[in-house]
Amino acid sequence: MMPATFEATLPRREPVAAPPVRLALKTDGPSRGLLDGAWWPRSRDLPRELPSLMAVLDPLWGRITRVAVNPEHWPVVPRKVQVDGHIVKVGWFTPEIDPHKLLLLSYGVGRWDLLVIPPETGTASAIRLMTAASDHDGPPLTASALITADQAHHIAPAAPAAPAAAPRQPSRLVVGM
Repeated sequence: MMPATFEATLPRREPVAAPPVRLALKTDGPSRGLLDGAWWPRSRDLPRELPSLMAVLDPLWGRITRVAVNPEHWPVVPRKVQVDGHIVKVGWFTPEIDPHKLLLLSYGVGRWDLLVIPPETGTASAIRLMTAASDHDGPPLTASALITADQAHHIAPAAPAAPAAAPRQPSRLVVGM
């Protein structure tokens, strides 16, 4: 007879998928500034990134029907993107739109401007930028000026250093950090 050996088998760790979108938004209420929040896409693949962004924004802001970008940082700008059973039209405008901004339009509901944080940005810098862009009393800077100020370390880190931390103020909605 062979003696039985028992090895404790640990459950397999399933890989944890990264949240589909990294986003910080101002909530309703009086605010200053030129931006309504910030989006930190995972890549420069706009046709792949937009559907997950729209899936989060549609329930919050109403169905987004149009998106406008500056093509400087997007290698491919599609004319249309399929999002949850509807089409979002995408346009690009070189001189009219800041290269670090995404303009969103919802028929009959409004317009929103998001800072687009470059995908290769480090976590600490992205958190500072997301906090500044979504702060009701944040700096009244354009998207590119905000990126430049952060690169020069002129905006103070107002958010905790841990990416999973909750926002410090209830005036901000953070998704996917």
